[in-house]
Amino acid sequence: MDFELTREQETIRSSVEKICARFGDDYWLARDREGGFPEAFFQQLASDGWLGICIPEEYGGSGLKITDAAIMMEAIARSGAGMSGASAVHINVFGLNPVVVFGTDAQKRRMLPPMARGEVKSCFAVTEPNTGLNTTQLRTKAVRKGDRYIVSGTKVWISTAQVAQKVLLLARTTPLEDVRKHTEGLTLFYTDFDRSRIEVREIEKMGRKCVDSNELFIEGLEIPEEDRIGEEGRGFEYILHGMNPERVLIASEAVGLGRLALSRATRYANERVVFDRPIGQNQGIQHPLARCWMQLEAAWLMVMQAASQYDRGMNAGAAANAAKYLAGEAGFDACQQAVMTHGGFGYAKEYHVERYLRECMVPRIAPISPELVLCFIAERVLGLPKSY
Repeated sequence: MDFELTREQETIRSSVEKICARFGDDYWLARDREGGFPEAFFQQLASDGWLGICIPEEYGGSGLKITDAAIMMEAIARSGAGMSGASAVHINVFGLNPVVVFGTDAQKRRMLPPMARGEVKSCFAVTEPNTGLNTTQLRTKAVRKGDRYIVSGTKVWISTAQVAQKVLLLARTTPLEDVRKHTEGLTLFYTDFDRSRIEVREIEKMGRKCVDSNELFIEGLEIPEEDRIGEEGRGFEYILHGMNPERVLIASEAVGLGRLALSRATRYANERVVFDRPIGQNQGIQHPLARCWMQLEAAWLMVMQAASQYDRGMNAGAAANAAKYLAGEAGFDACQQAVMTHGGFGYAKEYHVERYLRECMVPRIAPISPELVLCFIAERVLGLPKSY
């Protein structure tokens, strides 16, 4: 079994690293302080063709795999961009996978090329305030009237809604009491983000300031039938083709951010001299950092396994969730240890590691909590009874 990257994958990594090198620490520190979408970074990746990495070539993309995308996203996070840079392009990489898999040829030709070229920014609107991760209980309704649907409801934690022109939206078209299974009756749409019908309220948060998070209030949004993806009522099934890749990619980003934090901590430990010796000579510094390296390497192997399973058409649910859990925890531990290695300076923005610690909460919490990953593995892998 060969764990080394192929020559093509090494080229992906090095090419992305060269782009990221143009956006150094000062750029991301400014974005963290001032906010504002990292448009220059986004457009540079778009102009070099990276935003459509997983979109088929006939629809304007590169036609590569989730494994290749994971390598790209790890490189972005590890470059110093962290979750700010990764989240700015995240949905372009995985978000329209349901369209790739279930859209008609006409929909693919209309929807995918603008996304791949970076001409359109989209957001992914699934989560709601009162349902959280219990997706089958969504209350946003889409009522069919002739050749269109009228949508009303509320969504929360929707990234990039401040700048999006399109939205991938999941809504209930059949009332919950009228379906055989709770996973039925949900319909997926990819449509215009009509701000006359969608009120956007930004959520102030602890990190990743330049990539906005929002609550959406939707009232009377009209969606034409041609913007419905696949069959009515099967939307939950379709978004699973976005959820597993999302877990894989956010896990790769957590590993990248953890590796970044570890490299900063190691450099500081070699340079910082206390009591006439570098602090990195002390086992109290060495051992935690060594432990972080091992945890990150193990998590990366799980990321690659999950990506490989998905790319080969296997059921990647367990591996994708395990990768997300292990990478989220390993990334957090590395970022926390980087702050502690820096001591008081770890609390200073100029050393950047405090930003990494704030940002690494994103892959630890989202898109699914660590506790629900444990429940998934307990039930689906170990065969234990459902606990909730």
